[in-house]
Amino acid sequence: MSPGDTMAPEIDRELCMGCGDCVAVCPVGALTLENGHAVMAHAEDCQYCGDCEELCPYGAIARAFEIVLLDNEDS
Repeated sequence: MSPGDTMAPEIDRELCMGCGDCVAVCPVGALTLENGHAVMAHAEDCQYCGDCEELCPYGAIARAFEIVLLDNEDS
């Protein structure tokens, strides 16, 4: 990643049916509906929680990678 890049899930417009479930579940309001499809309107606010990806019934949302936190005991 380059400085200034944001981490945000990618939305496949071909798969998105515009149901709005992802918009409703986003805890920071990063998603919105535009022209019948979900879009990442505020990627800089995205917390990369994955709620939208898990909820999408059409599989239209995907995170490019997953963040895994380890216990200090696992180090």
